[in-house]
Amino acid sequence: QVQLVESGGGLVQPGGSLRLSCAASGSIDRNYHMAWYRQAPGKQRDFVAHITRDRTTAYADSVKGRFTISRDNAKNTVYLQMNSLKPEDTAVYYCFFQGGRSYWGQGTQVTVSS
Repeated sequence: QVQLVESGGGLVQPGGSLRLSCAASGSIDRNYHMAWYRQAPGKQRDFVAHITRDRTTAYADSVKGRFTISRDNAKNTVYLQMNSLKPEDTAVYYCFFQGGRSYWGQGTQVTVSS
């Protein structure tokens, strides 16, 4: 079993920045990937960014150049640095752990509004 604890969400003005964190604990495989997804009200959950253990990354087109995913393997933690935030980035952001089994975090709300 793997537990995921997310933090860092909140309210920010357009153009602002936030940094999300997701710490994994429990029975963690050596070769796991992590990702961020988001879900806006009334919409499906969408892919945001992905990072492999060797730090190969991938991004949704909508966040390329604005968001950066990174990880600290020693801390089993993944981060999402979000810059130049837009109102359309408003959503609940979920951490996803992909190892022998897959797990979701509880979600953290990000609201971009003036």
